[in-house]
Amino acid sequence: MPVDSAVAIPEMLLAWYDRSARRLPWRAPPGTPPTDPYRVWLSEVMLQQTTVAAVGRYFAEFTRRWPTVGALAAAADEDVMSAWAGLGYYARARNLIACARAVAAAGGRFPDTEAGLRALPGVGDYTAAAVAAIAFGRRAVVVDANVERVVARLFAIDTPLPGGKSRIREGADSITPDARAGDFAQAMMDLGATICTPKRPACAICPIREHCAGFALGDPERLPVKAAKAARPTRKGTAFWLESDGHVLLVRRPDKGMLGGMRALPSGPWTDEEPGLVGAPATSNWQEVGNVAHIFTHFALDLSVRSSTAHDRSAEGEWWPIDRINDAGLPTLFAKAAAVAQKARGKR
Repeated sequence: MPVDSAVAIPEMLLAWYDRSARRLPWRAPPGTPPTDPYRVWLSEVMLQQTTVAAVGRYFAEFTRRWPTVGALAAAADEDVMSAWAGLGYYARARNLIACARAVAAAGGRFPDTEAGLRALPGVGDYTAAAVAAIAFGRRAVVVDANVERVVARLFAIDTPLPGGKSRIREGADSITPDARAGDFAQAMMDLGATICTPKRPACAICPIREHCAGFALGDPERLPVKAAKAARPTRKGTAFWLESDGHVLLVRRPDKGMLGGMRALPSGPWTDEEPGLVGAPATSNWQEVGNVAHIFTHFALDLSVRSSTAHDRSAEGEWWPIDRINDAGLPTLFAKAAAVAQKARGKR
């Protein structure tokens, strides 16, 4: 890219950002000093593979309950995991707790460099760069999915992903300015989210259209080129709704593995074959009351929901009031299974 374009692009993009920046609860206004590193870090962890719309209420609740990294570090694991319920990708919540405690143990201050941030639990290259730029004003090359798309089109990078990622990062590096690094990173994110969208990009109002090689070629929507996805396998499982005197049995899933550390209905293994009653919390007269279909990143799950009544409470776990099941912090999969069981319960 010509030197004049490498200078003009950040200038034009920042001028557009000053006028058009999205107002988000974790952001400082354009041109103002960097904001609280805790809020930046928390928002970036929440936003990984999750939309801005979905994150808003979770961010508000977390910062209400735990307004500082020290407060979050002192919170009980189960409270944080329950508050995270429904946001998905639950390893992020476990890493969130570990990172908060590491920062608190080091005096409660986040490192202000990418290298220092990357040393924290659960903080990868992207999050370290984002926090360094947005919270500390450091020059850092911040590439999320939105920025990836913008840069692939801007430089007409047609190497299929993930192979093209290194070229995309090089392109992003070439236009990242020393000044206002945080604003520039957020301007690139906003451009991808609102104008340079995956489908039907609004090129007519793009502030850097004149420098875009993808636009000049006439078909920016085809970029970035993505490798064909492998077929997603389907697994099968069973969730068990065991109730007793207005309470239902909940368990805590193992820390390692899918939905680790979350409250859930008891569940058997998730396998290629129907597991039936394997993993049932009690020997009982189990009735199938419905099914739940759920999509994870790497597989789809067909979950059979079985229901029964316990004559005693000898099964291991936590007996939770059924009328307060919405307060249990169940992940989406088990919230859906509980809803199926309750619907069937209401028909009995």
